[in-house]
Amino acid sequence: MKDAILTTHAPAPIGPYSQAIRAGNNLYISGQIAIHPPSGDLILTNIEEETHQVLKNLGEILKAAGLGYEHVVSCTVYISDMSMFSRINTIYALYFTDSTPPARATVAVSGLPKNVNVEIGAIAQFPA
Repeated sequence: MKDAILTTHAPAPIGPYSQAIRAGNNLYISGQIAIHPPSGDLILTNIEEETHQVLKNLGEILKAAGLGYEHVVSCTVYISDMSMFSRINTIYALYFTDSTPPARATVAVSGLPKNVNVEIGAIAQFPA
């Protein structure tokens, strides 16, 4: 059995997918990009602000499911240019502050939706 999670505090899906799906004790969060939910504008001022917005969107989906960043067990980070890795990583570390950060894969890709520079998807786990 699976249940969709949907919040107006994160960007609405731009295709045939859910913001997140709860399946058992896991929450699978679709890749988030830097869309500012109230305005629909892309936040592309710089990679730091873009990464903040991506992680805020991810956080709103977690919150809608009754979870927080501490419940994330795995992230996949897609970036358009590996030279931005350390700047993205600095912002990422501000959100995952507990003593056991999630597992993570970071992949450089040739293109992302809406020509953004970073997209992050995650898997979280509900407490037993």
